[in-house]
Amino acid sequence: MFFEGSEKKAEVLIDANNINLLTDVDNSFWAKLVNCCHAQILSTIENSYCKAFVLSESSLFVWQDRFLILTCGETHLINSVEYFITHYGREIITHIIYQRKNEYFAQAQPSCFGDDIKVLAKFVDGKAYRFGELDSHHTYMFHQTNDFKADANDKTYELLAYQISKKASEILTQKHLSKEEVRRFLCIDELLPEFTIDDFVFDPYGYSMNAIKGKDYFTIHVTPQENSSYVSFESSLNLVELAPKIVDILKPASFDLLSFNEADFESLCSNNIPSDYVSNVLASTMLDNHYLVHFANFILPQTQFTSPIELDVSGENHAL
Repeated sequence: MFFEGSEKKAEVLIDANNINLLTDVDNSFWAKLVNCCHAQILSTIENSYCKAFVLSESSLFVWQDRFLILTCGETHLINSVEYFITHYGREIITHIIYQRKNEYFAQAQPSCFGDDIKVLAKFVDGKAYRFGELDSHHTYMFHQTNDFKADANDKTYELLAYQISKKASEILTQKHLSKEEVRRFLCIDELLPEFTIDDFVFDPYGYSMNAIKGKDYFTIHVTPQENSSYVSFESSLNLVELAPKIVDILKPASFDLLSFNEADFESLCSNNIPSDYVSNVLASTMLDNHYLVHFANFILPQTQFTSPIELDVSGENHAL
């Protein structure tokens, strides 16, 4: 069974003097916004600073001055962004950032990055970048061009793992897998002490988790199928420092690291990335919005030849 785990991601920041997204917007609006991209809200947790929604395809986080939405599969995330802009107007928006990772089967998607930023261009001016090589792991990023300047302490991290080990895939594709079993395997209690956790195991495969503590957030999305395995982590916690533990658990063939406003990214990688992985791509830039962005791809060099994969010619074309 094939599933596209790579996420599309949007962060929309607003002027909280005009509207407080936590207190002035009820959950029915967020449900409609999520439905626009062909996903549904499955469950919710919240504290004084944040609401976190587990979706049928990834996650939505809401703070008083911004929301962050990630969707996977064949969702059309740009529709949700457009819905928010047309509902509340451009005037309350202070900044928009939109990202798309390279997909396993991009031809199966309802749109590409170029299509998506054409939609955004109807509402805001912006710049677009590609981090990484076109024929390898890469991520596309669009940001609005205006007078917004990011706080240097506004730091976030992404760790995106590909081709997890056979052992990890077998554990995460067991029948009747429970949330508790996934948490133990991923050492979530060790990684996230004192966090409030909300998670969901999908049938037949897949796992999503949101966790919040104060203003901090952490989310994990697992596509464990051996032929297209992908596990994503995103957080305000330093995932470069947590990478040794995560990599040891999953043993992926490759993984990407992406950081916003982490000035010590290179030294953190040197001190924390296991020595058997080599850096394939390292790109960085200071965006006009004052987000310092770093992108790195690490691979586990192959030491022997592998066998070709036989394809199911009777299956869907995009899964070939």
